[in-house]
Amino acid sequence: MIMLDKVIIVEGTSDKKKVENIVKEPVEIICTNGTMSLSKMDELIDSLLEKEVYILVDADAAGEKLRKQFKREFPEAGHLYIDRSYREVATTPSYHLATVLMAANIDVHSEHLEKG
Repeated sequence: MIMLDKVIIVEGTSDKKKVENIVKEPVEIICTNGTMSLSKMDELIDSLLEKEVYILVDADAAGEKLRKQFKREFPEAGHLYIDRSYREVATTPSYHLATVLMAANIDVHSEHLEKG
């Protein structure tokens, strides 16, 4: 069985930094920097076809819009959801984010699993 490369798509660089600190295994983290044009989206999807892709966006209007776009254009991608009360990936407590990532079989640094 071939292991697919894992890719997590986030909105911004602060989200990317937050996720990078928590994830233990080699994962490519791609920033969309907000909503994407269709041509940019198609280009991105073409580069991700053989990979295991997860969408992790903010629980706000912009994040939902981006998530809808991915659901439509790239239905194979998995979707990770943070608790709506945290709104932004970058400000979500590490333990919550680690739990969400672990649920998707993404290896995380165990110290992030403790509430603190």
